[in-house]
Amino acid sequence: MPDASFPNVRSRRLRRTAAMRELVRETRFEASDLIYPMFVDDRGPPRTPVASMPGVDRLSVEAVVEEARAAFDEGIRAVLLFGLPASKDARGSRADHAEGVVQRALRALRDALPDLVLITDVCLCEYTDHGHCGVLDGETVANDATLERLAAQAVSHGAAGADVVAPSDMMDGRVGAIRAALDEAGLEDVAILSYAAKYASVFYGPFRDAADSAPAFGDRRGYQMDVRNSDEAIREVALDVAEGADIVMVKPALPNLDIVRRIKDEFRMPTAAYQVSGEYAMIEAAGARGWLDAGAARLEAAYAIRRAGADLIVTYAARQLARTL
Repeated sequence: MPDASFPNVRSRRLRRTAAMRELVRETRFEASDLIYPMFVDDRGPPRTPVASMPGVDRLSVEAVVEEARAAFDEGIRAVLLFGLPASKDARGSRADHAEGVVQRALRALRDALPDLVLITDVCLCEYTDHGHCGVLDGETVANDATLERLAAQAVSHGAAGADVVAPSDMMDGRVGAIRAALDEAGLEDVAILSYAAKYASVFYGPFRDAADSAPAFGDRRGYQMDVRNSDEAIREVALDVAEGADIVMVKPALPNLDIVRRIKDEFRMPTAAYQVSGEYAMIEAAGARGWLDAGAARLEAAYAIRRAGADLIVTYAARQLARTL
């Protein structure tokens, strides 16, 4: 075996110029690997800035179409919609209403941008007056009763034009229930992107501000995963794959790069990672204070997520990244 040590091997030879570094770059991604999450608001003006997420707005249906068109022109090919309904109740009744804000946005986007991949968040937290991800039995989220509501929401989204539904609730059996309901409704071509390994994370804080979805009591640790667990993520993904998930996702992304890699190696199927609101807000806040170069930090974080094994990245910085790429 030839000597693989200095001075015969000089690693810096391949780092000498920008062109050389580009030639041997291992990790690549394009704007089409990004998914742009947007908040569709049925309650206010066309655009309402989210204070804890600089550069992110709550958008009316009309403004969502404008924003999605701009993103599409920059190379982004998929959006993820979250709904802020005009009213809330204990069951999250607006979640599956044919004239709900997400359903109207889907129809408008499908007409305006037929080649855009439309993904919808399937969960009740934005629609319930208590802020939990399902219907309650006392102060406990009732798993099986919630499945019926999630399935109805997914079918409603599919009928309105969603290409992909993305359950984020972390109820047991939700992927199977949604798959069965979609198929029964003749929506067998609607794919499921499962939030398969979703941790109970402090990094969701700004999202709850944006979506007005903070729990009125308690927390979500009774159904979201414990941040100390790794093997549990593999079990969760295996269950969702067996139930019919087409794409699996890890959330949050950067605190769980080890999980992204384990899942990609174990299952070898399309894998997404969600760079959540807290991750985004930290970079933007530090950049605004001059503590780091926000543009460079966005790109470095995205490459780290891709390097860990994510095929797709959900990020509020999608448009900034697309322009950089």
